[in-house]
Amino acid sequence: MKKSKSLKVVFLGGVGEIGKNMTAFEYGDEIIIVDAGLAFPTADMPGVDLVIPDFTYLKQNKEKIKALILTHGHEDHIGAVPYLLQEFKIPVYGTKLTLGMVEHKLLEREVKDAELIPISNRSVVKLGKFVCEFVHVSHSVAGSVAVSITTPIGIVFVTGDFKIDYTPLGGEIMDLNRIAEIGRKGVLLLLCESTNVEREGYTMSETVVAQSLDRIFLEAQDRRIILATFASNVDRLQQILDIATKYKRKVAISGRSMLNSIEIAKKVGAINYSEKILVDIDKIGDMPDKNLLILSTGTQGEPMSALTRMSTGGFNKVKIGANDTIIISGSPIPGNEKDVYTVINNLYRLGAQVIYDKIAAIHVSGHACREELKLIHTLLKPKFFIPVHGEYRHLKQHADLAFMLGMDYDNVIVPDIGNVINVAPHKMSKGADVKSGEVLVDGLGVGDVGNIVLRDRLELSEEGILLIVLGLDRTAGKVVYGPEIISRGFIYTGDETNFALIEELCTVVTNALKNIDFKSFSLNQSKVAIVKAVRGYLAKRIKRRPMVLPIIYVN
Repeated sequence: MKKSKSLKVVFLGGVGEIGKNMTAFEYGDEIIIVDAGLAFPTADMPGVDLVIPDFTYLKQNKEKIKALILTHGHEDHIGAVPYLLQEFKIPVYGTKLTLGMVEHKLLEREVKDAELIPISNRSVVKLGKFVCEFVHVSHSVAGSVAVSITTPIGIVFVTGDFKIDYTPLGGEIMDLNRIAEIGRKGVLLLLCESTNVEREGYTMSETVVAQSLDRIFLEAQDRRIILATFASNVDRLQQILDIATKYKRKVAISGRSMLNSIEIAKKVGAINYSEKILVDIDKIGDMPDKNLLILSTGTQGEPMSALTRMSTGGFNKVKIGANDTIIISGSPIPGNEKDVYTVINNLYRLGAQVIYDKIAAIHVSGHACREELKLIHTLLKPKFFIPVHGEYRHLKQHADLAFMLGMDYDNVIVPDIGNVINVAPHKMSKGADVKSGEVLVDGLGVGDVGNIVLRDRLELSEEGILLIVLGLDRTAGKVVYGPEIISRGFIYTGDETNFALIEELCTVVTNALKNIDFKSFSLNQSKVAIVKAVRGYLAKRIKRRPMVLPIIYVN
């Protein structure tokens, strides 16, 4: 009897972390990729714009790749698509809205001739040995799908991001009937998101937000309303535009990402509104407060967002005052709390009324809580389970949830980035890891910022830099110019209280060069001697270690 091949599941991102979701499924000589997302830089990545997965494994298997499948249009699932398509000419499958968002990103990165293929609920696509069916799910962005992948050894079901909303604003309920039918066929492996596994019960419906917003608009009929929300939450944007229309308010949009998102959604039919409701934000100066809604970015306290600049008085088009009601329709992402509450405090100081998630039901999550996760497990009844989309604690708790529902311990694996999981009809096991991790994007540079560059940037930001400029006469064997000490971010050399330290440093540099043999002169040796002497002296003298950069002119 011919031995069955196993399916390889290769995790290139999105496990043990939040962001840069990317998983490759490999059977024989064929690979399909699900999602290609980005993550945002952490505090220890100064100057970095964004973070994408490491494509090394895919480059090593370039000829095997059949397609990229996208579950939805959030940055953590599509943000790396332009960088992927610069490396691989492969078709991309997604819903119209998802592809509309991707198309905009491709234009920004000047990626041309991409093959973008739209799909819809229950569409079926054959990709070599893989047969992919797309199943509509509810999430905080329209056009979200799960993917049922039929392989030669069984069905793999990838939920993508989802929640179970029985009263969604768009009217299209998650296709639980089809999910149940797939479950009855028999699911070999389930990959299910884990973001809200720590939360008991169910995620609230988006209609709760609509009701709360309607009440706030009613109570603030004589006030100007400024509302910040996620630009990608198209259903939320639709309800906001509907409520603004109901209360006869013109809508001024602030923020490029917000404007782009609305334009893309309208283009693909995911959002509907009259153009008459919109007003240019440059023309709102004389409008009565009661007739205006300003729709803004900035729910996460982003430094350059419109709402943050309004809160500091740095947004010339909008000045906050006592007749403003400001709604922040979004919860702080972990790590952003301080920035968000700083914005809220500043808005209060300017006299505004501020309404945020702690005091009103104006935001709901787009991710499934424990009871919803239990329902998906129960409907699909998988033989094997791999929790995905979350930090390690989320994945571990989701694994524990599966055990509670009766799954065998040997049939559940908690993955990490770079893991390869081999799945056979009757066994699942870890294989050898592949090269993985993160690639840093800084401006147009991709991958040219590494650990050493980050270390230097952190050192500069924390301790500053000392430039030591001097001229050497190699023949005479002496310093003929300088040393001149230039400080940036270390000390202020124009302050007379620092004059003594500067003189001491000049002496330290001169003494360091006394031991240099100018007959066998080495420029590098001289620089090393200066750096060692100066950093050592400063560490003892004032317990600080700035970056020291000698600039030596030799004649």
